[in-house]
Amino acid sequence: MSVAKISEIISSSPASFQDAIEKGIERANKTLDNVQGAWIQDQKVVVEKGRITEYRVIMKVTFVLND
Repeated sequence: MSVAKISEIISSSPASFQDAIEKGIERANKTLDNVQGAWIQDQKVVVEKGRITEYRVIMKVTFVLND
């Protein structure tokens, strides 16, 4: 039997939502062991002078705890 935990991650990118997701997962892997998946809770954009300047995602990252 394994036990998992969920951590909330907020990540951003000037390029796209996809890039923000990939950067968030990459960063989570540096700190958390056994990352198994994630789901996107919310997506937001930052707008300056009528243009999107930043894409942000709030995601829940699931990782399995070590024994």
